[in-house]
Amino acid sequence: MASALILLSPGFEEIEAITVIDLLRRASIEVTTAGLDTNLITGSHQISVKADEFYKDCDQMKFDILILPGGQPGTNNMKKDPLILSWIKQRFESKKWIAAICAAPIILYEAGIAKGLKLTSYPSEEHVFIDSIYLKQPVVTDGCVITGRGVGTAIDFSLEIITKLIGKKTAEETAKRILYT
Repeated sequence: MASALILLSPGFEEIEAITVIDLLRRASIEVTTAGLDTNLITGSHQISVKADEFYKDCDQMKFDILILPGGQPGTNNMKKDPLILSWIKQRFESKKWIAAICAAPIILYEAGIAKGLKLTSYPSEEHVFIDSIYLKQPVVTDGCVITGRGVGTAIDFSLEIITKLIGKKTAEETAKRILYT
């Protein structure tokens, strides 16, 4: 069974996290949520989610994909964390899947993996990616990195993750079950 680790930092964007968790679980992907500070993490719109684990206790390399939702100050919290930055570098060098949506692709920049990478992000963050190949598309996949533009692209972002981990057929079936056309 495919597996995903999604990091929840105080101030995460709830739609970007919960949509991904929900759709991946519908596709039978084992999803583990990991909180940065406590087990109960409050998002940027004051919705609290109980994390499955504390992130420092996770063996992140055992997961097929590491997922970073956006939102503020969640993204700023993650981009300052040396452990998270080292995880991203390690996964990138090992060609293991990484996914980031909205403001979270900035974390990829901070980890030093964005140079020359095709990616997208929330429009206000575009200026950060001067050494990247920035695309104004809902979802962009380049090698082992998947990026999404923002809240409005969370379903497409989730379906791309499902496609890469399990296959297009499962992604299409998942989309059909939620009446997404």
